[in-house]
Amino acid sequence: MDTDRTITGSGEFSHKSVLLKEAVDGLDIKQGGVYVDGTAGGGGHSFEIASRLGGTGRLICIDQDPDAIAAATKRLSQFDNVTIVRSNFCNIKGVLMNLGVFKADGVLLDLGVSSHQLDEPGRGFSYHYDAPLDMRMSRDGTSAYDIVNYSEPGELIRILSVYGEEKFARNIVRSIVKAREEKPIETTFELADLIKEAYPTKARQKAHPARKSFQAIRIAVNRELDVLEDGLKNSFDILNENGRLSVITFHSLEDRMVKRAMADWCKGCTCPPDFPVCVCGNKPKAELVNRKPIVPSDEELAENNRARSAKLRVCKKLRDH
Repeated sequence: MDTDRTITGSGEFSHKSVLLKEAVDGLDIKQGGVYVDGTAGGGGHSFEIASRLGGTGRLICIDQDPDAIAAATKRLSQFDNVTIVRSNFCNIKGVLMNLGVFKADGVLLDLGVSSHQLDEPGRGFSYHYDAPLDMRMSRDGTSAYDIVNYSEPGELIRILSVYGEEKFARNIVRSIVKAREEKPIETTFELADLIKEAYPTKARQKAHPARKSFQAIRIAVNRELDVLEDGLKNSFDILNENGRLSVITFHSLEDRMVKRAMADWCKGCTCPPDFPVCVCGNKPKAELVNRKPIVPSDEELAENNRARSAKLRVCKKLRDH
């Protein structure tokens, strides 16, 4: 067994919130406002928001993971003005409507996988633990086992190439297809070993060979990019005028989607440059709070290495339709 592997886990939901102060500062919390933490996790960002709201505002916490819901419920039990809902943040409009709320003053989204999901062996997210292939954040629907064993080779190559930016995707898929012809690939170690064998020897020295592939399969299992596209649009739609959207990403594909969405909202006139006057009538719907993404400080990185790829982007809605 490799030294970086283990088969045990704590079972306790633990997640160190990344860019905690910066992300909540970005919401510019007003007393009496309505705020949504669309990815509550263990409740770290939610606790900070609720603490700043006082007793006059309202916080709605959303998460699809039942473990996260249990942890957030326990952590936020001291606040009377917090509502916790199990759902995906892409359903934010429906969640709020069911609560009789139609607008919010701020939405926070902390994307990606939580420390708990990575560190809990039974969830099957990590190549460091031997566990059944799962990777479902919601614990429902298509699993990593289904994708690895039943996807067409071309689709598997697409998943690894696009979502994982894995340049050895074809080699890896050939290895997977050959192995699953004999028996299903059932565990994280089985998959990680197949990926490692398919990797060139020199490339294995830079990072764990399975890192990109596991990330790609997780994104496919949870439809993370589709969810993000809908979630960004719906989160922006429910903002009040001057409301803030604060988004933390951990992956280049996510960050590009967030950057592009915010740029589109901030875009004004779309007339050709040689037009003497504007005829399109388009006006910016938002403005960036920070021109460049905010990244973790050296101090935070020293305490939490998993924050290394985090980027925070914040925008403010200028007008409501």
